[in-house]
Amino acid sequence: MSEVGIPDIGDAKDVEVIEICVSSGDEVAENDALIVIESEKASMEVPAPFAGAVAEVLVALGDKLNTGDPVARVIAAEGGATPDADRETAANRETAADNEAAAVGDPEPPQDA
Repeated sequence: MSEVGIPDIGDAKDVEVIEICVSSGDEVAENDALIVIESEKASMEVPAPFAGAVAEVLVALGDKLNTGDPVARVIAAEGGATPDADRETAANRETAADNEAAAVGDPEPPQDA
């Protein structure tokens, strides 16, 4: 389960939740709108970053939010990857590559005595 937060929306502060598009238990596809927020200049949908089921909506109409504030908890669809899982997989691949490179290693130059 991953928390979905408000993306970086630039200089906008205290944007208002003007619409909640999902409820707990709803299935969402990647990029489906979870909520709609409004700043002084524009309104913007906050999309689901991956397909899954909404476990919990963490905001209410009229709430004021900022970048990074959690909006909902979403459980990834079977076999689906979350952004957290993608980062973890990439980190594991990088660590494995580093370990392999260290095991092969470069021969050390001879030391002058």
